[in-house]
Amino acid sequence: MWESFLQGLEFSSLGFAARGSVWLYPLANLCHVVGASLLVGAILVFDILLLRNRFDLAATISPVALGVAATGLVLLLVTGPVMFSAEATAFGRNPIFLAKMAFITAGFANLAFYHWARRRAVLTPAIPANARFHAAFSAGIWILAVIAGRSIAYV
Repeated sequence: MWESFLQGLEFSSLGFAARGSVWLYPLANLCHVVGASLLVGAILVFDILLLRNRFDLAATISPVALGVAATGLVLLLVTGPVMFSAEATAFGRNPIFLAKMAFITAGFANLAFYHWARRRAVLTPAIPANARFHAAFSAGIWILAVIAGRSIAYV
């Protein structure tokens, strides 16, 4: 079932366009890197502030960081399928790509747990008791996702 999904995507109009166009894949790749930089950069700034116990400053920059991260996420969600469809069967079997997807899933799960705990925090600004753990885990997992993403071509 997974193999037929991958083949269907690779031989879709998007897959043919990604492989056949001189500009589509390179432009998608460039925008994907920019998106990753925006997403991970904004997350890391926030995480570093939490790790340094600068909760007040982290709360202050949170709306801006969230906007930057959301912009990066949109770029990633638009460009990722273009790049994936070009060689879906190869990517779908690549252990580094699968690890990247696992890191991304863990990163978003950590984000969801952090915000769930933040809603239950009693401090002002609302900081979960384990905020520094979430920040350390987040920083590590997003760095691993970027490393895995850049390593896909070498495996």
